[in-house]
Amino acid sequence: MGGGLCYYPQPVHSVTMPPATYHAIVAVPFGRLGLLEQQAAVARIDFLPPGEDLLSPATPSLQKAAAALRAWCEDPERPLDFPWIARGTAFQLSVWEGLRAIPRGRTTTYGGLAKSLASAPRAVGQACGANPLPIVIPCHRVVGSRGLGGFMHTQQDFPLMVKRWLLGHERCAD
Repeated sequence: MGGGLCYYPQPVHSVTMPPATYHAIVAVPFGRLGLLEQQAAVARIDFLPPGEDLLSPATPSLQKAAAALRAWCEDPERPLDFPWIARGTAFQLSVWEGLRAIPRGRTTTYGGLAKSLASAPRAVGQACGANPLPIVIPCHRVVGSRGLGGFMHTQQDFPLMVKRWLLGHERCAD
């Protein structure tokens, strides 16, 4: 299965869709994952706090995604084998391809990824923040040159706690 990256002139990301549009909300160790489906594929995954109400996945593709994401939370070596699609600008897609090339259990810096793409760290950070499919497109593997960096366009407690959990979870398998 798997998915693919698609060029669209206007990016699709979490600030464009209100929470009421989730098609599934799944419990994971660090909180909840809000899933949005388009064309029988997962088009967005959002990190939500633990208090969000759960919403059972009603379609086969969402059921497969929920099961794969829960299995990955148990073992980060489990494949994320479900239909997905990421829409973004040409630049975002190039950054997201770069993110998918970072091996599990490893990190790179915004500057390092920017250099490999002949870009700037801030632009890479913006593309990471616009990533519609975190975990599938592992933006958590990009850190600052002097620490953790941001996550989900912020440096607030919950997003950084999620980033720490994801990084720790992946390193535990090595």
